[in-house]
Amino acid sequence: MPPFPEAARQALGDSQLRANLRAATATIRTKRAAVVAERDDWEQLREAGRAIKDRALRDLDTYLLQLEAQVTDAGGTVHWARDADEANRIVAGLVRAAGATEVVKVKSMATQEIGLNEALAAAGITALETDLAELIVQLGHDRPSHILVPAIHRNRAQIRELFRREMPGVDPDLTDDPVALASAARAHLRRAFLAARVAVSGANFAVAETGALVVVESEGNGRMCLTLPEVLISVVGIEKVIPTTADLAVLLQLLPRSATGERMNPYTSFWRGTTPGDGPREFHLVLLDNGRTTALADEIGRDALRCIRCSACLNVCPVYERTGGHAYGSVYPGPIGAILTPQLRGPDPVADSLPYASTLCGACFDACPVKIDIPRALVHLRGKVAHPPGERAAMRAAAWVMSRPPRFAVARLAARLGARLARLPGPWRRWTEARDLPTPGESFRDWWDARERP
Repeated sequence: MPPFPEAARQALGDSQLRANLRAATATIRTKRAAVVAERDDWEQLREAGRAIKDRALRDLDTYLLQLEAQVTDAGGTVHWARDADEANRIVAGLVRAAGATEVVKVKSMATQEIGLNEALAAAGITALETDLAELIVQLGHDRPSHILVPAIHRNRAQIRELFRREMPGVDPDLTDDPVALASAARAHLRRAFLAARVAVSGANFAVAETGALVVVESEGNGRMCLTLPEVLISVVGIEKVIPTTADLAVLLQLLPRSATGERMNPYTSFWRGTTPGDGPREFHLVLLDNGRTTALADEIGRDALRCIRCSACLNVCPVYERTGGHAYGSVYPGPIGAILTPQLRGPDPVADSLPYASTLCGACFDACPVKIDIPRALVHLRGKVAHPPGERAAMRAAAWVMSRPPRFAVARLAARLGARLARLPGPWRRWTEARDLPTPGESFRDWWDARERP
């Protein structure tokens, strides 16, 4: 992918894309505004959500070990993955151990982040997306363009043509009626659900107190994946852990309202370990780092790890609405992607361009249900990109000097003496030989000390 400015320029030339995005994001914004307005305590809920996530991140090591212990006690197996390659090797190995060559998948940002589908394909394993929007993206050999609605860049007519062309056994007279499209996808997926031996999921939350994982969804496909196969593998970013079940009471009010404009999700599924005679016989939890501990070490950047993947910031962002998600070159588009991707991925031309993919209007901060100050993080990350290490070191030194009056007083004295003695070295020597550097004038403190007292 090219850097954001170049990719955005290409996207702006697609009038159909802009129309699709404008219609979809406006609909979601209107629904969200209505259900948020019903809550007189919405700001208190946001503050509570922020506090829950901050508490989890502050003691992340403790809660992750607690989660591991609870999952193990419930009959599950926990795997730790340092990066994408390690996570992909673990999942592929588990699928092969189960004797399977196909898996069904619940919509998961983490598995998209690590390129799991491609890694499984390289190992001779076929992964079938079961979320309707993800299925549309997969059939179109496309990439997601939205966190919540990955196929937001396609309209109904485009989806109908895609189904006719790519979906085996579909009715050639299929219309673009939403019910007809959903029915075609249901028939296609039902056969896979009944035959699958292995399922791969993500999780919206992982509860340290009980070892329970939680997925919220709208179609029921997640419930099918979590209960029918013999082996369930969940790939979960380490930032998804929360301390207690009681914390869900807050987060499950914030997430659906912010994401889909609903009071609650149609399906909220919990699972922890295995139960003899019911559900999967094996459960594996893969806890994924992949740059998250690097983000955690950044005092400002770590706020991005609060994200609960609601996509509210995308739906209010004027940049995203005009360029779409593909321009960001990441599975995480929009404002949250502009601060999360550079930290997870590290320096590269695409990631370095993302902090500039914003007007800094602040709409994303106002919409975020867990109060991530995205504009502040964007400015912070811009500074990392724009300033070379030497300049950053100089600024840190200046901050150290100026943060204490005695240090600053010494620095002022040194500056006065240095201005009289300073001579630039090398080829710049002639400039200082013919000129004197200006001597700092009277400071405010000197003026104050010298003024007449009453």
